[in-house]
Amino acid sequence: MKKILLFMLVIGAALAAWFLYLQDHLPEFMDWVRGQGLVGALIVGLVYVVATVLMIPGSLITLMIGAIYGPWLGTAVVSPASVVGATVAFLLGRSVFRSSIEQKMGDNPKFSALTSAVEKEGLKIITLVRLSPIFPFSVVNYAFGLTRAKLSHYVLGSFAGMLPGTLMYVYLGAAVGDITKLASDGLGDTGTAGLLMKYGGLAATVVVTVFVTKAAKKALAEAAPDAVAVGEEN
Repeated sequence: MKKILLFMLVIGAALAAWFLYLQDHLPEFMDWVRGQGLVGALIVGLVYVVATVLMIPGSLITLMIGAIYGPWLGTAVVSPASVVGATVAFLLGRSVFRSSIEQKMGDNPKFSALTSAVEKEGLKIITLVRLSPIFPFSVVNYAFGLTRAKLSHYVLGSFAGMLPGTLMYVYLGAAVGDITKLASDGLGDTGTAGLLMKYGGLAATVVVTVFVTKAAKKALAEAAPDAVAVGEEN
């Protein structure tokens, strides 16, 4: 256990140092990744997986991937990477880190509400939790490992529940990338109509995501009211 924790700390420190380095070299790194084609997509996908396991927020990475690959290809990179990272954390929470997580959360009556809800309606609750921002993404990845949720339900629910938010952040990153390119190169081949279509798509994605999130919170409150109370208190 101690060796695993030490290894994760070393990897986390290295990744944090790499992120700090990228702050001053982000444009060059993005150009390099873009030029690597499929290999570049695999590299940033792996970075996303590691960041998820280490509980490093992935929003900035998602924005960067969106800026590099655009909304659709970017989503195709981020979505599986986020699910893989969340699944690795789930399995670690169920095995290697189970005892330490149980010490922190196992006897917590608030967490018990979520556990009970998952045992009754596993796939439904997992999907609704993923759709709703009530529960911190990085924490719940490991916490779900303490429940009796089936691995298949966890993977499917995570994929479906995280997809709208992933698309929104990737689309936003693509829009930021367009703004940066516009500032340096002008309209280029995209043209005004193309930009309007992209920003219209971004606006529609945000609206749909907000609507889905609210609907998920309402449905979760009906299916597991105690679990919603837990999230709102935390």
